[in-house]
Amino acid sequence: MLILIFVIGAALGVIGGFFGARQYMKKYLQDNPPISEDMMRTMMMQMGQKPSEKKLNQMMASMKAQSRKAGK
Repeated sequence: MLILIFVIGAALGVIGGFFGARQYMKKYLQDNPPISEDMMRTMMMQMGQKPSEKKLNQMMASMKAQSRKAGK
């Protein structure tokens, strides 16, 4: 009987944790959206650099590669 209660509690905890984490990530991404090209262009201009399209594309590609690498 004790084992059955433990298994049911663990299953409910896993399901609740999944949906809780999913909701948290949705809210986090709404509050803190990923960096876009416009944001990158603005940051470069604030640092005194002239943002060329080639430079922006290189930086965005490297950020996407890093995020894919971190996701594995």
